[in-house]
Amino acid sequence: DELPPARPIEELLAELDDLVGLDSVKTEVRLVTNLLRVQQLRDERGLPTSPQSRHLVFTGNPGTGKTTVARLLAEIYRSLGVVEKGQLVETDRSGLVSGYVGQTALKVMEVADRATGGVLLIDEAYALARGGENDFGREAIDTIVKVIEDRRDELVVIAAGYPDEMADFIGANPGLASRFPKTIFFPDYTDDELWGIFVLTGERAGYHPDASAEEKVRAWFASVPRDKGFGNGRLARNLFEDAVARQAGRVVELTDPTDEQLTTLIAGDIAEPGEGPRHTSSA
Repeated sequence: DELPPARPIEELLAELDDLVGLDSVKTEVRLVTNLLRVQQLRDERGLPTSPQSRHLVFTGNPGTGKTTVARLLAEIYRSLGVVEKGQLVETDRSGLVSGYVGQTALKVMEVADRATGGVLLIDEAYALARGGENDFGREAIDTIVKVIEDRRDELVVIAAGYPDEMADFIGANPGLASRFPKTIFFPDYTDDELWGIFVLTGERAGYHPDASAEEKVRAWFASVPRDKGFGNGRLARNLFEDAVARQAGRVVELTDPTDEQLTTLIAGDIAEPGEGPRHTSSA
């Protein structure tokens, strides 16, 4: 199929800037983008350029925007001519590792074929480095290293996972450290940023919380422990979906509700602090 035209870099960076929070991530992505643009200019004018690895490590808890930023980076890479198509293919250990001899390398190659011309995002990549002697995760890593080398002008790989565990992945093969020289850390969202995600999700869906709902939502976020695996943006979206379901149960009892009633979330639509969302449509 014919690809749509590549989007202008300025448009992609503006979309990046519109994301809630992630200031340090945005700075790092701009650094990567600027370096590539300057290298292009130097190459066009016959000036020497030093080869730079385009592969990246993303670290951070779930729900911190890693997939969203990876998708934008794939488009940025396409617009700059680093890759041809700019698609993002996501996978994890289950998509790369087989339980049978000789099958893991085939699974890795199948995923690589789908990602060639774009970006391959390996979520929880550290899981490949774990397991006993009969585990095929190491075979997957060895195959990934070979694919990166063989397709260095056709494929970009982003390995993502928790900060501490990603060191296990990088240390699993002597060729990984040089191929993944840059790590971008995705911090947890603050309560204010989670509130911003809740509001933005509502705006896109045609809902708005009133002042009482805001107070309840902020109290709910403040009550959630910030331990490993904290849900971040996913948590905010789940809370919103739960609120919409609760609001529907309330509004359906009204006779001929107004537009205002159909679109407003109130405190009674928000889960109690310490109570998990009951109605969600996504993980």
